[in-house]
Amino acid sequence: MSDHSTPTPSAAPIPVDPWVLSDVAFARYYNPHEVLGGHVGENGVTIRTVRHMADAVSIVTSEGTFPATHEQDGVWTVVLEGDTVPDYRVAVTYGDETQVVDDPYRFLPTVGEMDLYLIGEGRHEDLWRVLGAHVRHFPSVHGEVHGVSFAVWAPNARAVRVVGDFNYWDGTGSAMRSLGSSGVWELFIPNVGIGARYKFEICYQDGSWHQKADPMARATEIPPATASVVTERVHQWKDQEWIRARALKDPHSGPMSIYELHVGSWRQGLGYRGLADELVPYLKETGFTHVELMPVAEHPFGGSWGYQVSSYYAPTSRFGTPDDFRYLVDTLHQNGIGVLLDWVPAHFPKDEWALGRFDGTALYEDPDPLRGEHPDWGTYIFNFGRNEVRNFLVANALYWLEEFHIDGLRVDAVASMLYLDYSREDGQWRPNQYGGRENLEAISFLQEATATAYRKHPGIVMAAEESTAWPGVTAPTEYGGLGFGLKWNMGWMNDTLRYLAEEPINRRYHHGELTFSLVYAFSEQFILPLSHDEVVHGKGSLLSKMPGDAWQELAGLRALYAYQWSHPGKQLLFMGQEFGQGAEWNADHSLDWWILDDPSHQGLLRLVSDLNHLYVSSPALWSEDFSHRGFEWIEAGDGDHNVISYIRKGQDDQGNPDLMVCVVNFAGTPHEGYRVGLPFAGQWEEVLNTDAEVYGGSGVGNYGRVRGEEISWNGRPASVSLRIPPLGAVFLRPAQD
Repeated sequence: MSDHSTPTPSAAPIPVDPWVLSDVAFARYYNPHEVLGGHVGENGVTIRTVRHMADAVSIVTSEGTFPATHEQDGVWTVVLEGDTVPDYRVAVTYGDETQVVDDPYRFLPTVGEMDLYLIGEGRHEDLWRVLGAHVRHFPSVHGEVHGVSFAVWAPNARAVRVVGDFNYWDGTGSAMRSLGSSGVWELFIPNVGIGARYKFEICYQDGSWHQKADPMARATEIPPATASVVTERVHQWKDQEWIRARALKDPHSGPMSIYELHVGSWRQGLGYRGLADELVPYLKETGFTHVELMPVAEHPFGGSWGYQVSSYYAPTSRFGTPDDFRYLVDTLHQNGIGVLLDWVPAHFPKDEWALGRFDGTALYEDPDPLRGEHPDWGTYIFNFGRNEVRNFLVANALYWLEEFHIDGLRVDAVASMLYLDYSREDGQWRPNQYGGRENLEAISFLQEATATAYRKHPGIVMAAEESTAWPGVTAPTEYGGLGFGLKWNMGWMNDTLRYLAEEPINRRYHHGELTFSLVYAFSEQFILPLSHDEVVHGKGSLLSKMPGDAWQELAGLRALYAYQWSHPGKQLLFMGQEFGQGAEWNADHSLDWWILDDPSHQGLLRLVSDLNHLYVSSPALWSEDFSHRGFEWIEAGDGDHNVISYIRKGQDDQGNPDLMVCVVNFAGTPHEGYRVGLPFAGQWEEVLNTDAEVYGGSGVGNYGRVRGEEISWNGRPASVSLRIPPLGAVFLRPAQD
């Protein structure tokens, strides 16, 4: 820069066509940085800035202040001597007041060439670090510049601008630049900070403007407000020991007893931090190893329970900030409790301010009308075959695992993704390129998501809610499987609940429904789910599904839980069912905690706690969950007595064998002198009896210990004569002394 403090009067600015200046002035131009900011030309440095309604504009550098000339439509121009663009500010006068501000158009792009390449290839695994809104700081001779960079993918937009609190929701001074064929638009806006509300204003090809929430927003306003919010992580994690230990373990081979929870209705009004303080002691007391949170990504309609997501990268603001959610996960980890999260990549709602028709075209959704909309839910289906959309979703999975230390994702509605004819009649779906009903692009996406998650975050879990007999859901991707670690066993759930809905006197005719699950129990790596889906939409609670009087209902639940906890597979129980909530779940109300004033419901809660603690300490109940080695029938065919008996086998970390004999009676009457085959004679300890009086039972039992006799029974060399309680279960293991 020369020593002159005024521009050269004869110097002409770099010429720009009047129509381009007009489009730039009103934020309609695809590359405003091409015109605005500083540009070196033959006559020096031309600086242009848009300042509508200004009375005077000057450019301030370290060399002095240089008055600008109004050129056209609010565009002001000055030419400075020199061959480099100086560090400058803009002095703007409105009436008697002059403000010195920074110029968004003097900054280089905040998205690099490699980022753009990876986005185009669909391989940017840290997408949230590039797109969206990010607080940034840049050095300057006038003092450090603080602001926020904005970046959004909108390849079919004519123009994009940023609107928000900081510009009074007027985007004419905040036009973004197109970064070429990537479809990404970018702008750094100085003096914007954490907490600022914003949206992207997108010009469709027809010239109409539409305000859209940021698809990559990491925080949002509290619904029903819909703006995105600038945020930055401040939380300091204290779960390093948990994360270190997690990476060294195979979570699928360890104990996993999951408590499914809806954040808003466990106890209403707690928020993320309050929930952390109250949930942790409750889970430690009840002994669950993991909590599975129903979707927490931001969603416009609370009645969707989080299953219709509008902001995939933002924990819902209903319960606090993203750091508040980090506090919840951190606190659970510090207390030895894993955190699973429901994730919904299958579909998204049609709200016009969110992802739907984002840039005026079918961008995130599949453009094929026979593939792009879900007939059951009235939602759009993602275009799984498009690189950038697949990248958006895979990176989102990684985002929750990395930014919030989530221990695993339960992927919702997998079946709806796998089949092109899901919930469709003939003529409503289009076959794939081979004429089949499989959604090849969705299959590829799921394989990429699971493989990438396991590669990037050792020790996590990917679980599929998949309700069909699709082969290889939990088979490795290298063998053609979907690559999940676990799959919900919907067949076990349906058969078991259908069996238990029968009056005990009729159950002998349905005994096969109880035993059929062992035909396929090891075909996948299963979770046994008694989830929220079974206690909504008029289905009642689990308690209300049990026939009989109040005592029999609770006894039926105790027997069900003992059967579930001892059946091969991990287990999941929805909140409230652990103490026998009588009413159907209502997301608008807290659980019926008052019911625990009843000692019989306290007894059920104590049983679940004892089951969990016995389960965790008994490798027989979990170490061989996915192998025939871990299960043997003793007697599967005694439908006349409504009794099943079996052995669970496993070994501890040191290779020491462990076994548990489980006898479950689904009859409404006790069985005296019921003989059960054993692998060997000797002393056996009755480690659990669901009919114990402390659980609210009738006290039919075996006084804590029995002797196995060398009497062959059930094809085994030894046996024992037991008192089997009504609607009850007895667990035996070899006595240690």
